Amino acid sequence: MHILALTGSLRERSINTELLRAFALVAPMGTRVTLFDGLGLLPHFNPDLDQEGMVPPLAVAQLRAAVAAADALLISCPEYAHGVAGSFKNLLDWLVSGSEMPGKPVCVVSASAGARFGPPSLVETLRAMSTVVVTGEAVTIPVNGRRLDAADIAADADLTNGIRATLGAIAETVTAAQTSLE
Repeated sequence: MHILALTGSLRERSINTELLRAFALVAPMGTRVTLFDGLGLLPHFNPDLDQEGMVPPLAVAQLRAAVAAADALLISCPEYAHGVAGSFKNLLDWLVSGSEMPGKPVCVVSASAGARFGPPSLVETLRAMSTVVVTGEAVTIPVNGRRLDAADIAADADLTNGIRATLGAIAETVTAAQTSLE
């Protein structure tokens, strides 16, 4: 199973990105978690650049190819002003009109127990994009405020239990989605 991890932060040492990297460290045999690192390369969404028959900007084509190749998506996005980070909303805007998202299992994980508005808003956007939201809502793995890197997160038993449970839920959703296609 291939899970594409999408971070909603442009910060080099973002706790959201470190959490996604920890997922890659904890993933069981047979599960590969890769981090998409092109968020900052995406141009501002402009429908004039995304019309039928046009070649999209290179960063957009790379994003779409990565999403299409994944069995599932894992998203961790910071909450800004009670909403989804603008850079991540831009990423979603580039995917909204494509064929990559409908039916795709997607899991939203929050690194902050205090994020009460952004994750549900993100889940609602993903539902509008016809994805299959794993667990039906965002999962919280409370790393917030601890300044941990991916290895530290993976070494914490409580956090690792949450990561493993989330990976299990993703695997179940992917299996169910694949079975329904057969």
